[in-house]
Amino acid sequence: MTTITVNEELKAYIDPLTSDEYAALERSLLAEGCRDALVLWGDLLIDGHNRYGICQKHGIAFNTRQNETFKSMDDVHLWMIDNHLGRRSVSDFQRGVLALRKKEILSARVAQVKETAPADTDSAAETGAASAAEPPLKRDVIAKEARISSVTLGQIEKIQKTATPELVHAVKTGVVSINAAAAISSLPEEKQKEAVAGGKKELRQAARQVREAKMPPKPEPVPPPADATPDQITIHKLNLKIAELNEERDQLKKKVQHLTIALAEARGAQ
Repeated sequence: MTTITVNEELKAYIDPLTSDEYAALERSLLAEGCRDALVLWGDLLIDGHNRYGICQKHGIAFNTRQNETFKSMDDVHLWMIDNHLGRRSVSDFQRGVLALRKKEILSARVAQVKETAPADTDSAAETGAASAAEPPLKRDVIAKEARISSVTLGQIEKIQKTATPELVHAVKTGVVSINAAAAISSLPEEKQKEAVAGGKKELRQAARQVREAKMPPKPEPVPPPADATPDQITIHKLNLKIAELNEERDQLKKKVQHLTIALAEARGAQ
């Protein structure tokens, strides 16, 4: 019988299934058996941790297959990321987190190659080979592979760096959108926690306040001359109203432009 070793860190590398997802998988395995083989690297379990646990629990037979392409744990992580990104059920936030992990691994590899490269490697052929080996690490490329927009990926990166665990959990569970969470993550930790504790309404309000605070202050209206006639005062008020409407129009144009870019990127990532 094949010996299988479960590495807890590797098992936790991908977000665990929700209780509903786990229950659905368990029902499927009980009804249809374990149709997909568990993936091993030697005796180390790489893919199928939930299936393995359920099969062990209920005595369900399963098959295994070896992946002999791995040379390091980074290879394993990259395979796990790509394998998970290929699934439809993965949320946009999860996709962004995985994409950023992939970027980090690939960036470290590029840095290592540059560090270990000979100092006198200046020939055109060797330079070309080094460039060819360097993976595409631009945000839009990584985002496209993850099937999200580069704007969304940037927001997720900000959330990871500055959001409290409570706010991250709220994003993961769908209580707050990625866009709103990115705005709220600019607040001090206590303010973030208060917003999460207040629920959806408080989170929306906090995000709106952050966005409004970033908007440039409106210039104070210039009063009409002291000796202005009633007609001049009326014209002055109309001019102020026109200026206000023009400002609103410009703000709406910016929002439409931002949404158009995000939509185009999202379509291109599909």
